[in-house]
Amino acid sequence: MGRWFKGFVLLIILVGSITGGAACGQVITLTPTSTPAPTATIAIAIIAVTPPPTPTPAPYTPAPTPTPTITPTPVIYTLVSGDSLLSIANQYGVTVSSLQDANGILDPRTLQIGQQLIIPGSEDVDNTLSTTATPTPLAVSLHNLNFTETAIGGLWVLGEVVNDSAVPVEQVRVGVSLLDEAGSEMVQGAGLVAIDFVDVQGRAPFAVIFGELPGPFERYRTYPISAVEAYIGSYYRDLEIRDLQGEGERYSSHTVTGTVYNFGPEEAVSVQVVITAYDAVERVIAMRQVVPEHNVVPRGGETTFTAILSPIGGPVARLEAIAQGRRLGSEP
Repeated sequence: MGRWFKGFVLLIILVGSITGGAACGQVITLTPTSTPAPTATIAIAIIAVTPPPTPTPAPYTPAPTPTPTITPTPVIYTLVSGDSLLSIANQYGVTVSSLQDANGILDPRTLQIGQQLIIPGSEDVDNTLSTTATPTPLAVSLHNLNFTETAIGGLWVLGEVVNDSAVPVEQVRVGVSLLDEAGSEMVQGAGLVAIDFVDVQGRAPFAVIFGELPGPFERYRTYPISAVEAYIGSYYRDLEIRDLQGEGERYSSHTVTGTVYNFGPEEAVSVQVVITAYDAVERVIAMRQVVPEHNVVPRGGETTFTAILSPIGGPVARLEAIAQGRRLGSEP
């Protein structure tokens, strides 16, 4: 009984303590755990990116293939012993002057056995005759003419053109007509000057040969046929002739030597030298176009040349030489 009584008393005391604490007004409130707010959902819009179309090149239309003009096969003649320009011209029915023009022959006496010549067609001959029939007055004049008969009844006409215009010229062509007593034209011939480019007040020699004369002529007429303003940019003019010398008999062949010096800023290509011989009264008695030892001359460089002249008449009183070239990339 004593143990039970003690337990009862202890229970009374514990209940009183709890009641007394409540009476003092101390209330213990438990804060509920907050419920977190739901996380906002980010909407991601997926945009399908369409790549730009790859550019399609325009279809290539090739340029039309040019239809080649059918060029007739040229007639080639090989020189044999005993040939002359007159005999060849008569054989093929062409003129001596057209034969010279087609082959760039300045002096037929320099032809050699085995050399090949181009025989011009009849169209070329007709063009030559039609151009010489109506000479066009130009600002170039002909001087220092020399008429010399050949041993076979022909005639040499040598001279030089002087450019009296205010601009350089090229493609200079001259004509010669022989007239009878009544002033009627007996025969005519034509030829190019030996120099491609003729500067203002410059000179260029020419030669026209008549292979056979129809009879004695009393008068003559010389005239320029063509000359156009030169395209200066294609020519190289900074070339100088040095140490020009001639050796030989006064009335026979002359061996001419010299040096071409390039004093300009560029390389000169396709270099050529034109030599002219004069007699005591300044008539042209010989001319020759030659290629020097090297036809390409660098800036500050030089090259030598040698030529043999065969004077028509004479004796040789004076020699002149001119060198011309082209700029690199402007060769004809």
